[in-house]
Amino acid sequence: MTSISEREPEVSDRETIARRLLDSSEQLSYDPVEEVDWETPLDKDFHGASPEWSTLYGTSYWDGMTPEQQRELTRHEAASVASTGIWFEMILQQMILRDFYAKDPTDPAFQWALTEIADECRHSIMFARGAAKLGAPAYRPRRFVVEMGRIFKATATGEAAYAAILVAEEVLDVMQRDWMRDERVVPFVRTINNIHVVEESRHMKFAREETRQRLDGAGWVRRQINALVVAIASFFIVTSMVNHQVYENAGLDGKRARREAKANQHHKSMLRSSCSGLMEFLHSAGLLTKPALWFYKRANLI
Repeated sequence: MTSISEREPEVSDRETIARRLLDSSEQLSYDPVEEVDWETPLDKDFHGASPEWSTLYGTSYWDGMTPEQQRELTRHEAASVASTGIWFEMILQQMILRDFYAKDPTDPAFQWALTEIADECRHSIMFARGAAKLGAPAYRPRRFVVEMGRIFKATATGEAAYAAILVAEEVLDVMQRDWMRDERVVPFVRTINNIHVVEESRHMKFAREETRQRLDGAGWVRRQINALVVAIASFFIVTSMVNHQVYENAGLDGKRARREAKANQHHKSMLRSSCSGLMEFLHSAGLLTKPALWFYKRANLI
């Protein structure tokens, strides 16, 4: 008869998921250096992103722009989104490293965390090279947002860290799924988007599971506090995606462009529709509180 000490240890759902993600990563991962066409010069007959995702699409300003101006704007907007992605991926990496510091390296979740960080390093380099090839300058969030991010990455833990990671990844994922299928978008950007979508799907799965697990047994006060932290972080992430300087850099009237973009109901609708599944998840996790809703509404995510 087998003794208790000789039996196979129980495998948790978390461990099973981590092992599956590791297996998936081994079978389907990309090297952007090899996969992306970095050598072919930028073809300015293409957009940088699907026009429908432009912050000015659907406005009178957009309708009065030439096709060349529209394409130039979407290239700058795509570069800005990529640059914001780099900023948050650096925050993400540091939060995960802090979370798994000095933990059991034989744990599949530990090994997956390092795999995700390796993915994010490649993604950041890929985004940086992509933005440079689009002919855009280095777009960064406002100084205040950068400093807020510095505090967040140094203090956020548990569900606050992983739910914020999920929000950033989900919003970008929906955009990029459209861009990677759109033949109006320059081919190398479509390849970048495809790589990111495939590999980020695993990251989102892990973030969802970590959020659920960390919230297991959490009390009302803790949920209220972390729901608000996640919502504030989400607001700054989403509102930083398109830098206001993209308009002048695309040769447009910056004041008019910012005014029309701010009032653009089409773009707000695109954001809301892209986040319906995310909002359902946050609601099911108890993270969609009344104070949090205020920030999500301000960011046009709900």
